[in-house]
Amino acid sequence: MGRRSERLSRQGALAGDAGEGDVIQVVSRAFDVLRCFEGHEARLGNLEISNRCGLPRSTVSRLTHTLTRMGQLVYLPRDQKYRIGPSAVAMSASMMKGAQLRSMIRQRLQEVAEQLPGTVGFVVPDRFHLVYLQFARSPSALGLHEGTGSRIAMASTAAGAAYTAALSPEVGDAFIAEMEREAPEAAKILKPRIEANRQSLRERGYVVACGLWSPHINGLAVPIWSPQYQTFVVITIGLLAAMYDEQRLHAEVAPLMLQLGRSLGSLMEGAEGDAFSNRISRKPVAMAVHNNNKPINSEGVNELEAGTRRARPARSLRAGDGRR
Repeated sequence: MGRRSERLSRQGALAGDAGEGDVIQVVSRAFDVLRCFEGHEARLGNLEISNRCGLPRSTVSRLTHTLTRMGQLVYLPRDQKYRIGPSAVAMSASMMKGAQLRSMIRQRLQEVAEQLPGTVGFVVPDRFHLVYLQFARSPSALGLHEGTGSRIAMASTAAGAAYTAALSPEVGDAFIAEMEREAPEAAKILKPRIEANRQSLRERGYVVACGLWSPHINGLAVPIWSPQYQTFVVITIGLLAAMYDEQRLHAEVAPLMLQLGRSLGSLMEGAEGDAFSNRISRKPVAMAVHNNNKPINSEGVNELEAGTRRARPARSLRAGDGRR
């Protein structure tokens, strides 16, 4: 009788583990669906969502039904499509607190944009993409027209190169391994360049990408440790390749972007309020990773800072590096 009870108990535990895994998968897929709506005005049907996020249409149908009941989506009977709902808008608004700090960040971006004919952006990672939270451009800027909320690819941009290069090697390699499984074409672009990007970041404090996103655009990016997100954010600039070749990026653009990185790094570390989310109180820990040509003093340590702890499995990166 005792053995039978023990066996039943083990089976129950295994069932519980499986159930927890199912719940995690459902939550992950729900966020995949929400990511398809890049703007509040975007309207998508189940088939379009299925094509965008690679999930079966039947799965998407169940998810959109649930998300609609939760207020995350709104169903439009006339169009037979969905759009972002009031709950999702409210949630995003609550994450974008600290208007004064965000205004100061944008002001500093604008100061650089007035000296260079390009688009300067402040981006945060979101799985295999990055999202513009702030941007500035000069009136003479040509070729790039990204704005707040725009998503750019991690693999084919200077910002993505800088972000992945800033991760500790163990975590960065695990991230690329995950990308190889879920976005193999993107991984083929990023993986061959990762070591060169890491070397550039160690030696210069920034990463360049010439003609990678577009043959007409050259970019330069600087990663910054964010206490608010407990991961790296990135400042990046895109300029016309015909005007700014790689040599000119190093000579004229890099000094301004490195100075901007130091300014924003100090601004975020010393901020009383959060830029975009609730601050997590942690003890300051000095990091060995070079950022903006100097060690970073962070308010917390995790696997993405300096490899000071063992890397998590690739699946845990989504929660572990501040991507929500």
